[in-house]
Amino acid sequence: MSITTVFFDLDDTLYPASSGLWRAIKDRIGLYMLERLHIPADQIATLRTHYYETYGTALRGLEREYPLDKTDFLAYVHDLPLADYIGPTLGLRAVIEALPARKFIFTNADSAHANRVLTTLGLVGCFDGIIDVLAVSPHCKPMPESFELALKLAGNPASNQCAILDDLPRTICAARQAGIFSILVSETAPTAEVAADAVLTNWQQLPSILANA
Repeated sequence: MSITTVFFDLDDTLYPASSGLWRAIKDRIGLYMLERLHIPADQIATLRTHYYETYGTALRGLEREYPLDKTDFLAYVHDLPLADYIGPTLGLRAVIEALPARKFIFTNADSAHANRVLTTLGLVGCFDGIIDVLAVSPHCKPMPESFELALKLAGNPASNQCAILDDLPRTICAARQAGIFSILVSETAPTAEVAADAVLTNWQQLPSILANA
């Protein structure tokens, strides 16, 4: 059965994880916890990891325990000079535009950040829409409900006609359990076995991976 809809993760997927941008965002999350929520500095790293592992994102964990303004949080943690970290990848726009499928960004960030990243990467206009963390609230990847909502927001394609690209094995595993063809994006081939239908280390591989899905 052919793939009709492709979901693309944003951070550390459409640009290399080695760029350092996600590391900088994590630092901003820590600063928000310190400056806005007044969480003791020596607790921040442990709590941030706990929230990420338990709830999917630090945002989901923090909003369960603190009077959090989600809009303020998302604006604060993504307030970074993106061009200092990332830029266009040669040939990526052509690969995405040539795919004979509908294409969506599916991110645990918000659409404002997604649009800034797409602008910096030179990918504006390549996608049919952005499904962000606010659109699937109160859920987020890798929760099963987030995939159900993403499919609905994408026009209800059958899950077995969809593919997803993401850099996180836990998201890939959850998407695969939801019946979505799952592609792990990695700068190098994984050294351990991963529960993915395919691994992508070079964007030029994507057309053939999807053609053989």
